[in-house]
Amino acid sequence: MIGPRRDRHSVPLDQLGALALPVGDDGLVVGVDAEGRPAVLGINRPSPYDVTLIGGLWTAQVLALRAAATGARIAVETGRAQAWTALAQAAGGGQPCITLHDVGRVPPQGASAGSPVVVIRDCGMRPPRGRVVSGPWQSVVTLLPYLSPVAPRLLEKSSLVGVQRVSPDEATQIGRIMGLQRSESEALSTLADGVTLWCTPNDRQFVMTQATDAETGLLGGARRMD
Repeated sequence: MIGPRRDRHSVPLDQLGALALPVGDDGLVVGVDAEGRPAVLGINRPSPYDVTLIGGLWTAQVLALRAAATGARIAVETGRAQAWTALAQAAGGGQPCITLHDVGRVPPQGASAGSPVVVIRDCGMRPPRGRVVSGPWQSVVTLLPYLSPVAPRLLEKSSLVGVQRVSPDEATQIGRIMGLQRSESEALSTLADGVTLWCTPNDRQFVMTQATDAETGLLGGARRMD
């Protein structure tokens, strides 16, 4: 039996661009850019991926929650487990998707395409060299509260660098290391809480991280200082 006949749907070639979806990448939404568009970080990758964040614990914990929501397992290496305990207990609906480990005691995670891992190193100003390093489907995020003596080495080897509010002297040093424009460097000492400059070798983007109601209830409001 022949069904009802309908006109074919067609779009002129010069209008195809209007059908594009406003998605920049697959991964976790780290916030919105200056135009209010989602800024997406693809953190689960088949190749090693190192991220250094010079910023606050609040932003690192939001990243951990959102990475867990993409299906990644989160291993937190930290010397202040008490600051992460509530987060680890609340995440995953009772499943151990965020685990806490003492500094230097992160076991092999067995990352794979079906079970990616994000290791978050919250080890203070001078994090020791980690036993668990980045690899296929295992990214490493190193949190530094300020620019420390080990920061230049970490920044130079990182695939992605995030910088939140720092002092003018620190901003000048970071600008020199990352090759920032003068306006970008000067802005680093005036950033609001929750704003991060994300840098790759080729791109720079200021991003505002806006917490959901659930994230605010668990972590409180955005803050640079812990």
